[in-house]
Amino acid sequence: MRVEDFLKDSARRHPDKTALVAGPNRLSYADLDLASDRLAATLAARGIARGDRVVVFMDNCWEAVVGFFAALKAGCAFSPINPTTKADKLAYVLNNCRAAAIVTQDRLIPVAAAAIASAPSVKLAVVAGGAGETDLPGNLRLVEALAEGAEALLPFAGISIDLAMLVYTSGSTGQPKGVMMTHDNVIAAATAITTYVENTADDVILAVLPLSFDYGLYQVLMAAKVGATLVLEKSFAFPAAILEKAKAEKVTGLPLVPTMAAIILQMKDIRPGDFPDLRYITNTAAALPPAHIQRLQALFPTTRLYSMYGLTECKRCTYLPPAELARRPGSVGIAIPGTEAYVVDESGVRVAPGVIGELVIRGPHVMKGYWENPEATDRALKPGPFPWEKVLHTGDLFRTDDEGFLYFVGRKDDIIKSRGEKVSPKEVEAVLYALPGIREAAVIGVPDPILGAAIKAVVALEPGSPLTERDIVQHCARHLEDYMVPKHIAFRAELPKTDSGKISRRLVAEDEMPPVVAA
Repeated sequence: MRVEDFLKDSARRHPDKTALVAGPNRLSYADLDLASDRLAATLAARGIARGDRVVVFMDNCWEAVVGFFAALKAGCAFSPINPTTKADKLAYVLNNCRAAAIVTQDRLIPVAAAAIASAPSVKLAVVAGGAGETDLPGNLRLVEALAEGAEALLPFAGISIDLAMLVYTSGSTGQPKGVMMTHDNVIAAATAITTYVENTADDVILAVLPLSFDYGLYQVLMAAKVGATLVLEKSFAFPAAILEKAKAEKVTGLPLVPTMAAIILQMKDIRPGDFPDLRYITNTAAALPPAHIQRLQALFPTTRLYSMYGLTECKRCTYLPPAELARRPGSVGIAIPGTEAYVVDESGVRVAPGVIGELVIRGPHVMKGYWENPEATDRALKPGPFPWEKVLHTGDLFRTDDEGFLYFVGRKDDIIKSRGEKVSPKEVEAVLYALPGIREAAVIGVPDPILGAAIKAVVALEPGSPLTERDIVQHCARHLEDYMVPKHIAFRAELPKTDSGKISRRLVAEDEMPPVVAA
């Protein structure tokens, strides 16, 4: 079985059922299956071959979903890229994976064109929306691609051990790393999650998280797997309107991150019982504060709340059965079905309950490695308990209780999780140093009730520099995705350093963190 079989099988079982609601557009499973067939046939006819990489650089929209499944049906691996990505970073991804094609949209043509100009591997660009010719390779509009595909044949796509997707995630070095997930990996993860959440074709799932974020992406894949309806929104920027739509569409599943939970809990117009159809809420990216868990349960009294932990390298690691929430509100639970999660010391030996160590994941959902990055792969995938396997060392510190339930303690590296996204301090610092007038810079995460962690830039200016906080934020906004732009800027005469003279983020963080107030 391959991931595109999720869509094929659901289209065969429920051809007329609504698969996707995206703005004013409603696509049935038959519609989605046919559109992705036609785009896949066009990709193949235009020279995109089995094993090639197809970048999908789009907003949350129905065309992006078509792009994912079309790439798979053409035998390719797709790579979803956040639409706020700037041209230089997009060019890095295109060159890093040697993408053969890109699927994008009319409003993103300027960024895509600038990136493609320095990415010689790209030989075809398919553009959704708009009309007329473009300067992109192939000069192909999606509407034309779908018409052209009606006359073309689908190629043999491949088998389940083939690469299904490359999901780029920020690395501690500042350069994105492509996480390689095969069809077997994706199927294992999707099957485990839909099993414990108990998804069925009767579910209606609200998806507002970016499709470039694997938590958002998997809502598409898991909905297709079980034949559910996906209500796809571009973001959670207008929560009142989106929740009204959720009510109108009788949404049964709400995947959220702590940022969204905090926003919902601040809304004054929601009352217990307002969402009688909502069967479950899932949370990941960062742990929900126990107080938020209690308030969510009071606000949605008939809804099951799943607290989860995951990372792109294996999609999902753990989940807390809802029945355990009251007993262990700070826990992220146990390993997902069919997998194993345990804590080890520096030597790789399992530790006793209560002892802090690194979380290790075993299972069929563990990535194959980072695309053409053997050094990073060897740091993450290490020999397991049996000679035939590699296991994932997550880089996250955990402990267990006496019954084996897991608790997140912190990260071993400097990666910051803000708004559910991984942010590399080095990447933000590189942008800061490119602004004339900044002499020293360090980026840290500080606690934030909405974002989980907010990005804070601490800078020392050159003597006489007129730079203001607004200047720095605007500069960062021109060069970084929106979730990476610092929310706080602090000016200091000099940043603390190690004995060797290097700026110490640890010392900066100690100076900048708010004081702990005793209860």
